[in-house]
Amino acid sequence: MGRNKFSRHEIDIIAMLLRKKNAGTRFQQKQIRHQLRVNFEFNISDFNVQGKAFGDTELMEAINRGAIQILDDATIAAMKEKRARDKARDEAEKEKEALENGATDWKEAMKEWEQWENETSK
Repeated sequence: MGRNKFSRHEIDIIAMLLRKKNAGTRFQQKQIRHQLRVNFEFNISDFNVQGKAFGDTELMEAINRGAIQILDDATIAAMKEKRARDKARDEAEKEKEALENGATDWKEAMKEWEQWENETSK
């Protein structure tokens, strides 16, 4: 599940990308879907009817029925910051748990490797 709240500017870019997707080749469509997921956390499957193409018209229909909300830029920025903090916290917890379960501390291993490399290159 991706986001369902976007700024007006993001919606304009998403609509443009959806128009390009529907006019593009299979490879271009795949690239654009990836760009939508990575850059906007926009998953077409969250809003479309399965088996039906999803373009800018369907995007506007999703907005009109309330499946997608348009918020101001400041609210979207704050939401993205919170998601980034939450993601970083979750990653830190996952790393801590892995180390407690015996995983190798790759950061420490990398420091040791760089130290060894510097010593041997002298």
